[in-house]
Amino acid sequence: MSAPAGKFTSFRSVPAGVWALGFTSLLMDLSSELVHSLLPIYMVTVLGASMVTIGIVEGIAEATASILKVFSGALSDFLGRRKLLAVVGYGLSALTKPLFPLASSIELVFGARFIDRIGKGIRGAPRDALVADITPAPLRGAAYGLRQALDSVGALLGPVAAIALMALYAGDLRAVLWIAVLPAALAVVTLMIAVKEPEHERTRARTPIRLADLRGLRARYWMIVALGAVLTLARFSEAFLVLRAQDLGLAIAWVPAVMIAMNFVYAGAAYPAGIAADRGGRPALLVWGLLALIAADIILATATSALQVFAGAALWGLHMALTQGLLATLVADTAPPELRGTAFGLFNLVTGVFLLFASVLAGALWSGLGAAATFYAGAVFTAVALVGLALFRPRANAVQP
Repeated sequence: MSAPAGKFTSFRSVPAGVWALGFTSLLMDLSSELVHSLLPIYMVTVLGASMVTIGIVEGIAEATASILKVFSGALSDFLGRRKLLAVVGYGLSALTKPLFPLASSIELVFGARFIDRIGKGIRGAPRDALVADITPAPLRGAAYGLRQALDSVGALLGPVAAIALMALYAGDLRAVLWIAVLPAALAVVTLMIAVKEPEHERTRARTPIRLADLRGLRARYWMIVALGAVLTLARFSEAFLVLRAQDLGLAIAWVPAVMIAMNFVYAGAAYPAGIAADRGGRPALLVWGLLALIAADIILATATSALQVFAGAALWGLHMALTQGLLATLVADTAPPELRGTAFGLFNLVTGVFLLFASVLAGALWSGLGAAATFYAGAVFTAVALVGLALFRPRANAVQP
């Protein structure tokens, strides 16, 4: 089950439960990204939504998910039943998928996105804590990297399916959105059958979460939360990548290819990045991740062709691969086991609030000053995160059992 820190970690070393959680994420992301790669275009071209409206819809939806994670995370600590909450969350998201093709107004799309993100909020922190519960400490970077890589494979396959199905159904958006129902249902079935919760999680007794319990979350944890918040402010909703491609003349049927480019790099780099984190490369990974985001923002701000948008999206995916699994690993390593769900929930609460502000700001800048201003602002916020990283450097091997 375990591997010595500093040596190569094979796929077989990662616990089977992490693989099952990864395939659950893959299937749900395939469904969600099939929808989301077409949804911004659907809102603009069919429903007549403005850029500010899209920023508000995306920001509120993602912020809702993040706010709920703090409650579901604390509840998973209290109940010791992380899988149960994950099943509820994935199940709720699966039930919302038929609402998208049925929607005929921006209000109905907003409602579907809102409910879908409630499901994400319920499942996120318990699932992330469950990965740490079933994985030996020296393998956590690889485990989070693998789950994130499989998640990104699903996010890659979603837009691929969107393009293929748009061609098959002659651009019928509603027909394509109906197909997303199937992989979402399979995700729930996979989670229910293939993931087993550790026995100690069912029997561990603890009192409900109190403010006093937060004293168990030390200063290093809160510094990671602060870094994640600034980084989230720099990385607004990916819907704006899709809209940037359309803005530069890419045909609607091929707009999902932008997400394919991003997730191809994300999926390919996430697991190696997790291994590098286990081998002591955490500070360097964060620095390179931030530099990749700055480069992506500059390319997207100055782009004059759709091809340049693809390059920017690929760098965006590299940034995600280098930072997202690592931030999850750092949260797991700096939180006491009995507060792990709460720690992930609080982390996602803070970053969710910042994501709401970032997405609304991105939409306002786009509408008021143009697309370039949106991405230049992202580059500035990322530079601020780099300064914060210079003040706080995660230890190369900050691992707790």
